[in-house]
Order: sequence, then C-alpha cells, then structure tokens
Amino acid sequence: MKNNIFPPKAKKIPKNLVAHDDVRIDNYYWLNDRENQEVLDYLHAENNYTKRIMKHTEPLQEQLFEEMKARIKEDDQSVPYKFNGYWYITRFEKGKDYPIYARKKDTLDAPEELLFDCNDMAKEHSYFSLGSISISLDNKLAAFSTDTVSRRQYTVQIKNLVTGEIYPEKILNTTGSVTWANDNETVFYSRKDELTLRSNSVFKHKLHTKVEEDIEVFHETDETFNTFVYKTKSRKYIVIGSSSTLTSEYRILNADTPNKEFRVFNKRERGLEYSIAHYKDHFYVLNNNDDAINFKLQKTSEKQTESKYWQDLIPHRKDVLLEDIEIFKDYLVISEREKGLNTLRILSWDGNEDYYLPFDSETYTAYTGNNPDFNSDVLRYSYNSLTTPSSVIDYNFKTKVHEIKKEQEVLDKNFKKENYASERIWVTARDGVKVPVSLVYRKDLKKESGNPLLLYAYGSYGSTIDPYFSTVRLSLLDRGFIYAIAHIRGGEYLGRDWYENGKLLSKMNTYYDYIDCSKYLIDKKYTSEKHLYAYGGSAGGLLMGVIINLNPELYRGVLAIVPFVDVVTTMLDDSIPLTTGEYDEWGNPNEKDYYEYIKSYSPYDNITAQNYPNLLVTTGLHDSQVQYWEPAKWVAKLREFKTDTNKLLLHTDMETGHGGASGRFESLKEVALEYAFILDLEGITR
Repeated sequence: MKNNIFPPKAKKIPKNLVAHDDVRIDNYYWLNDRENQEVLDYLHAENNYTKRIMKHTEPLQEQLFEEMKARIKEDDQSVPYKFNGYWYITRFEKGKDYPIYARKKDTLDAPEELLFDCNDMAKEHSYFSLGSISISLDNKLAAFSTDTVSRRQYTVQIKNLVTGEIYPEKILNTTGSVTWANDNETVFYSRKDELTLRSNSVFKHKLHTKVEEDIEVFHETDETFNTFVYKTKSRKYIVIGSSSTLTSEYRILNADTPNKEFRVFNKRERGLEYSIAHYKDHFYVLNNNDDAINFKLQKTSEKQTESKYWQDLIPHRKDVLLEDIEIFKDYLVISEREKGLNTLRILSWDGNEDYYLPFDSETYTAYTGNNPDFNSDVLRYSYNSLTTPSSVIDYNFKTKVHEIKKEQEVLDKNFKKENYASERIWVTARDGVKVPVSLVYRKDLKKESGNPLLLYAYGSYGSTIDPYFSTVRLSLLDRGFIYAIAHIRGGEYLGRDWYENGKLLSKMNTYYDYIDCSKYLIDKKYTSEKHLYAYGGSAGGLLMGVIINLNPELYRGVLAIVPFVDVVTTMLDDSIPLTTGEYDEWGNPNEKDYYEYIKSYSPYDNITAQNYPNLLVTTGLHDSQVQYWEPAKWVAKLREFKTDTNKLLLHTDMETGHGGASGRFESLKEVALEYAFILDLEGITR
C-alpha cells in the first residue's frame, strides 16, 4: 500500500460453473453486468485507486503526452489517390483530433470538395469513429457509417454529395462496410446479431425506401462463420464472403444486376481457405487447396468457378507464404513472406518480367498501399523499419523508378534515425525451434546487463506483428529502453506452419516461446529480471496472464491491455460476441479434451498464491472483443491471492471499447499512462 492507500476489495459471491463434471467456483462472476450500479461503483473505485497510486507520475504523464504529441505533424494529409475520376485526400488540421475527408475532380489543382469533417461529426460524442465511406459509381452519393459507442455496431447513412443533404434513412447495427451496385441506388451491407455481434446476414437497401423493407439476400446459419460484402476491383461483381478461422465461401453477382440472385463461387469445404480477385474474364484464387499450407495462386474462368476447374498460376512453395495479390492491367503484384521478411514480387502478364523489389534490412515492413486503378502503371506501397519512419512510395512498372511521395515527419529536432540501431536475433526455444526477435535501441546504449527492456508480442490468429517504426516508442528509447518484438508461434511470421503450431492443442508453444525469449534476453545480458517488462494486448493480454502465472519472477512489470484472461468461461458462453467463431482458434471447451487444455493455461483459472510482477491492466466498458469483466475479475482475484506488495492497477475507460479513445491525441494519454507506469518502476521521473 502506497501511503496507506488501500485498493478496492471486490465482494465474493460464489458461483459454481460446471462442465464435464468439473466444478469451478467463480467468486467474481457477479461483475458480469454493466447495468449493475454496484459493478460500476467497483470499476470507478479501481479507477480512483489507480489515479491515486499514479498521482506522483502525473507530471511525467503530461511530459510524455506532450512530447509524443509534439512529434506528430498536426496539419498533415495523406498522399492523394485517384479513383473513378477523383483524387481523394484525408487530412488533419492543427488542434483537431479527427480526420477530414475531401476530394478533387480530375486534377489536384481542382477546387476541393469537402466530404466529411469528423471533427464536426464528433462534437456531441465522447467517442466517435467513421467506419467507412463508399462512393456510388456516378460519384454523386456517399454511403458512410459511424459508431458513437465503441461497440463496433455502425449506423449507415447516405449523403448526397451534390446537395450536401444526408438522407433520413438510418441502417443500424451493421459492420460499417457498405457496397454500391452499379445502378447508383442499391447498397449491400452486413448486419450483426444484436446479442453476439456476429455479422450473420447481408441485406440489400434501395435508396429512399424504408429500412424495414430491406431484403435479406444471405443469412449465415453456421455460428462459427461471419459474413461480409464487397465489390471487386474490376467493379463487375458484388461479392458476399463468409468465413471462419479455417474455411471460406463466396457468392458472386454481376454489379449491373443487383436484383438477381447471387451464385456460389465454390461451396465451402472444411479447411479450404480462399480469396478471389477478378480481372477480364477470369477469377484469380488465392487458396490452400490440396495441402498448400502456405497458399498458392490459381485462376479460373468466370463461368466455371468450382475448385475442380482451378488451374495453377503460382504453385505452392514450402518456404514462402503467399499473403496477397494486387492486379493491374499489365502486371501482377504478389505479397510474399520468406524467412519472416515481407517481399513484393512483380510479374508482367506477358511473361517477360518476374522480379522482387529490393529491401536490405532484417527489421523492416513493406506492404502494398491503396491501388484502386486497374489501368495504372504505378504501384503504391509503404516501407518502414524499426529505425526508419514510414514512407509512401510510387513505383513505376515501366521506368522502374521509385518516387517517395511522402516520408513521415518526426517533429523532434533531436531525432536522427542514424542514432538508432536494430537487429534480429534467433532464440532456441525449449523444443529446439528457433524463434526470431526484433530489437531497436539507441546506438549509445551500453550493452550490459541492466538495460530496461520492453518485450512485446501477440501470437494468435495468424496475425503477424512486423517490425515497424513508431514515434511514440521514441519516448522509451531516448530514456534508455530497448524495445523488442518476439515473433512467437501463433502468428504467421515464419509461414502458415508458424500459426498452426501455436493454436488449439499446441497453444502452449505461444507462451513457452515468449518465456524462452525472455530468458534468452536475460541470459545474453540485454536486460535482467529487475529490468524486463512484458507488454501485450487482447489475445496478447492472454499471453501476459499466462506468463505471469508460469514465470512471474522473470518480469519487473507487465502491461496487460484489454486482456483476454477468462478463457474457459468465455469460450463456454456462446452468447458473448466472437465466441463461436473462435472455436477453431482455441478449441471448443464443450469437448472435454479442449476444456481441460484451455483450463490448464487460462489465466483466471490458474491464479495461485505467489508473488506477481507489478501489473497495469486496462480495459473499456463497452469493449465488444474482450468484455470488460474479464480483466476486472482477473484483477479482483489477483488481489485475493497474490503474496507480494507490488502494484496491481486496473484502469477502465468508461467511455470506450476495445480500441481505446477515438481521438488521435486522446489515445496518446493512454500510452503515456502505460509508459509512466514502467518508467516509474525504473525510477525514471522525467
């Protein structure tokens, strides 16, 4: 207790949770009710406790916030891109939190048309997000979506771009994505289940008709699937997609005939994942058919789309993950990953050219940008590294010339990228597998035991955390920290196998990899147990919960952001958003083998009487991805069991959800709190 400030103590109301004849007693299950005033009072009490414990760091938090904000160019704008006769621009104005969307007809010298000023739209709301903007083919109408609660339930409206009028119809509870048919009066959108928030249906809305009369064109009955809708880059087809963790299915409809029936592209086959792109009279199918675990590219005619007709264009390769494609009239661009590194491969349709764009670092990220124009001779892509600010680059296929259209400005007179160094190291895990770790630090750092080090990881859903540049992170690096990213199993950094070996009944590999990376960094004297900090959010927050149950002695402090820590209870409750779609990731605990395995690592179920590291836990009351009560219950139970006097702090944002604050500067206050927490533990006060 700091200065006799005592933490809140949640009352215990035992609830028996029974599955497979196994009884778990949950004393804090009652916190699962955001409408209960007693629950809200408890969350407020935790917030007040956190504020009091961290009060002495408020000058540091303010300093961190101001320096992070000062590095960001306030009056900034995106590189314009051209689509259907207009140049589209997103910009920020000084002193404003939200983007402004605009366009110019034909040339960049034309007068600007204001589409949406999110600063005006956000005025009446404590949270605001503009989900998407979709422009009709005749360029006269914009369908747009907004979320003012932070539950990712978007309201769709339509704006007349000629008159400025916003039409009265409001389509509620959507995913936020809207797709126009080519008639300029029909839109398709996906709607969510009110309780589970699963996107389970696609509707068709006709302009100036009642929303209640919208026609459901597809309903996904399998609770493990989500559905979505989009238009192909060729603008010829409306596509309804339906996907689970392991399986995909698509339906297609000519965008000129929105009132006809969709037809199935290829009927779902368990374990077959595919995506489709259209060009001329063929579809290009990225898929894992016939055990192509790292995916291959095939093509098929518009008329014969079943998998038996798919023909190889780029075959499967054991050591190369095929991630995505971008089609142009003369070229095909393929996003690949080999030995963990992004590559961009260029092939000409005439067969005369096949080469890779050159990148010369081991700690970089490169990816294709916004390329909506089929007829362009220019590929737009982005590049950055742990030490190099992000650049938007145009590459001309014909001239082979790279043009940097924009390089991220770091508004800090002391920043010089040559002052920083990065490296990639390989850690041998306990089962002999080599796990890569990317690190960045100041070159003048003394490489000896005792450096404070923040180790970040995610490790789930095949989501790859590439090494990327961050202006925010400079606040740690310039105070002597090493920042590291552990590319652990569960992501796809080293290919699809890397993911497969970090999920379901192999999930423990994810946690062991992180722990083994931690031990290696200590053993090689990058840091020590007194100066190593762990950092993860969402499924990465689950990672944080597991490692501090298994090896709490390795870490001085832990940042657990919106952590998924009550895995068994959540995965047994199919009324909670996302649960049914997660069975192929974590396993279905209604089956005994999965129940026992998940229970063996679930952070909430494995809290024990032992010392735990200093811990800052954050969540949002309206979080739709990880419900707020998971971290709230976890903290309450940790308070009951832990045998140390280390800090245990819970901060609940009562206004937001999974992504935190919506304003570009407001969100920096959350980061300032996180950084102040670990800097304070290091005795760094400014």
